[in-house]
Amino acid sequence: MARHSPSRRLRPAGFDELGLRRAVSDRMLPFLVGAMAFLAALALGGWVATASLAQHWRLGAAAAMTVQVPHPADPAAQGGGTRVAAVVALLNGTPGIAEARALSDDQVADLLRPWLGSGMERLSIPLPAVVQVHLSEDGPDLDALDRRLNEAAPGTLTETHGMWIARLSALARSLQACAAVVLLVVAGVAVSVIAVATRAGLQARREAIEIVHLLGATDGYIAARFAGRATVLAAVGALLGALAALPVLLGLARLSAPFAGASDPDAAANALAALPSGLWVALPALPLAAAAIGFLTAQGTVRRWLTRLP
Repeated sequence: MARHSPSRRLRPAGFDELGLRRAVSDRMLPFLVGAMAFLAALALGGWVATASLAQHWRLGAAAAMTVQVPHPADPAAQGGGTRVAAVVALLNGTPGIAEARALSDDQVADLLRPWLGSGMERLSIPLPAVVQVHLSEDGPDLDALDRRLNEAAPGTLTETHGMWIARLSALARSLQACAAVVLLVVAGVAVSVIAVATRAGLQARREAIEIVHLLGATDGYIAARFAGRATVLAAVGALLGALAALPVLLGLARLSAPFAGASDPDAAANALAALPSGLWVALPALPLAAAAIGFLTAQGTVRRWLTRLP
């Protein structure tokens, strides 16, 4: 039969000999950590959503190409038919191109109207035909394609949207850098809040700590008790903050669903499906991160404070 020491028999389960429940508030600390977790969840949402949207836009831009054919109604230099018909036929017959389609005059007018206004119909200059090209996964040899297009219709221009891909990548990196800065600031504030709360608790229970320290309690024991209390409160606060941020993130995901290519109205309305999958992994990690910050901060704060005891 296991033997128990007298101190274990006399001390009831859950006995708080240091008075930590009074020293470290179970209301203010979770509230402050929860507010930090709320901001961290929004920053994580911005990070993940930016990466997801940028990836979608980059893939969409990289899989598209625009071909402009000046004087589209003139006869083609090679074969029969018009210049634009020859270009479309050549593009559709090129390996690496999934589809090539010439835009109608009305579609071209819609593209130009934001820049030229409603008076663009009165323009007397001839407009080139615009061919919308969708590339397959492998893609064509662009240099060889340019030569063949200019042989069929001299003066044909191709645009691969590389400039827009570079700009989107730069924009995504800058937004992610801002989110990273916010996360670092939030983590720093959380460390400060937990450290201040721990020092306040140490000052409030200074006499009790000195007594148990004189009776033989080690620095590690006292630090572990404070760290355990801070860990639980920080984890609970972060969990509440993450749950409070979830409806906000779902609403933002629903608003941004059309920009991610969700053309189905039901898919856009379903915020759970619109929320990036990476965010479902990042949100549960917030309480774990807060618990780790609470434990390490409380441990370090208590041990430094104990070294200054007489």
